[in-house]
Amino acid sequence: MHHQVPVDQSARVPDHDEGGSHELLPDLAYKRLVLVNVVFFGMPNAGDRSWVLVDAGVQGSTGAIASAAEHRFGKSSRPAAIVMTHGHFDHVGALQELAERWDAPVYAHELELPYLNGTMSYPPPDPAVGGGMMATLSRFYPRGPIDVGSRLRALPADGSVPGMPGWTWIHTPGHTEGHVSLWRGSDRTIIAGDAFVTTKQESAYAVATQEPELHGPPMYFTPDWDSARESVRRLARLEPQLAITGHGRPLGGEAMRSALHTLADRFDEVARPKHGWTVEDRPR
Repeated sequence: MHHQVPVDQSARVPDHDEGGSHELLPDLAYKRLVLVNVVFFGMPNAGDRSWVLVDAGVQGSTGAIASAAEHRFGKSSRPAAIVMTHGHFDHVGALQELAERWDAPVYAHELELPYLNGTMSYPPPDPAVGGGMMATLSRFYPRGPIDVGSRLRALPADGSVPGMPGWTWIHTPGHTEGHVSLWRGSDRTIIAGDAFVTTKQESAYAVATQEPELHGPPMYFTPDWDSARESVRRLARLEPQLAITGHGRPLGGEAMRSALHTLADRFDEVARPKHGWTVEDRPR
């Protein structure tokens, strides 16, 4: 059984290295940090409080993120906000340090706030699913909680994204309860977080080579597969033109859409583990 949907090479999106980040659109760039991506929204040289960071990488990446941001937006320019797709360790690694350094508000879905205000840890991962080194090592990954304190805010109930005009947030639970994806309808761009990813995140080899393929959310950290399936189907219905995910390279165009529909249609067969914990019996 295959756990991925192959994607034609034509789905690869051209990007160019802009001093540590890769520009995809005039106001959108991403930076790959070891095994995870962060996204920068805002025009180059936007200046202070005129851009947004989406997600905050792995521990130890504070300097790399800050340096790429400075190169893109200008010296000592701070973001208007840091927006979190969710609070797993590989997305919050530099969050506390960056929020403090930039004195920036941090936004997440209200169901994700307990994992970011110090009150709750995520359930333990399931190292038995997905195979591969990343899954095997998952038992050692930090589960939090982290605490960004008074800077933490819930994303606005009206669906808007602070500091990102023209974007809306979409609740895409499954990988976590409060997982969100960000959507801009004008050019059909999606920042999907880990709702689906474009590499086999359970495998260290795939993470290193980044061959384009579509996967459901990383298996070892996903407790609710019914919700995860519905989230992928919801995103496929948007017919995105460009998809930036938490893991793997950005993909776009008809080839990406076709693969995303296949993933949505065959989700239980392709993405869902055949064994492992479910929401009901997962250890707490």
